[in-house]
Amino acid sequence: MGGEPTLGESLSDTFGFFGDVVFNWVPSVIATIFNSINNAGPAAEPAVEAVRPLAWPLSASNFPVFLESVSGPETYSAIAQGWYVFVLLSVAVSLPFIAVAAYCGARVYFLRRHERKMLAAAQRPVASKDIPRTQLRWARVLEQARGGAEHGWRLAILEADIMLNELLDMQGLKGETMAEKMKQANRASFNSIDAAWEAHKIRNRIAHDGTEHALNQREARRVIGLYEKVFREFGYIQ
Repeated sequence: MGGEPTLGESLSDTFGFFGDVVFNWVPSVIATIFNSINNAGPAAEPAVEAVRPLAWPLSASNFPVFLESVSGPETYSAIAQGWYVFVLLSVAVSLPFIAVAAYCGARVYFLRRHERKMLAAAQRPVASKDIPRTQLRWARVLEQARGGAEHGWRLAILEADIMLNELLDMQGLKGETMAEKMKQANRASFNSIDAAWEAHKIRNRIAHDGTEHALNQREARRVIGLYEKVFREFGYIQ
C-alpha cells in the first residue's frame, strides 16, 4: 500500500484534472456540438463519421482557429462579431472590482507598514541616532541638579519632565496630558511607573507654585533620581 497522498501530489492531481477539463473536455464538447449542428437536417449524410475527442490539449492562442474549423461560416462570423462586445463588457464590469481590490491591497499594505513601525518603536524606544543628543541633555540636567543654585535645580526637574513626556510618546501612550498618558501605561511593562508619577507631581508643584514651593538640593537630587530610574528602564539614557 502506498499510503496517503501528500499535499503536492493532491495539488498536482487537482490541477491535472482541471487542465483536462479546460483544454481537452470542453473543446471536445464544443466540437461535438458544432459538428452535430452542421450535420443535422434532412440533407445530412447517414454515414457521417462520429466526432472523436481531441487527442491533444488546446491552447488559448489556437482557440479561434479551433472554432473556425468546427463551426460553420455563419456561426463563426457571429461569434467573431460578438467577441469584441463581450470583451468590452467584461472589461467594464471588471474595472470596479479591480479598483476595489487595488484599494484594499493598498490599505492593507499601509496598515501593515504602520504596525511594523509601531512594533519597532515599542521594541527599541530610542533610536540609535538620538542617544548622543539625549545623553547631552541628561548630562546638562545632572549638572544643574548638582549645582548650588535653586534656579538650576528647578530647571533640571522641568527639563527631566520634558524628557519623560517624550519617552511616553515613544512608548505609544496617547493623551492630551502626561497624566492621561501614564494612566494608559501597563504596570507589567512599566515597572517604574510609580517613580514617574511621583516625579511628575513634584514637577507640577514646582511649575504651578513657583518659589512658594520650597526646594533644597537633597530633594532635587532625589527627584532627578526618580526620573533616572524611569529612563534607565527603557534604555533612554546609558
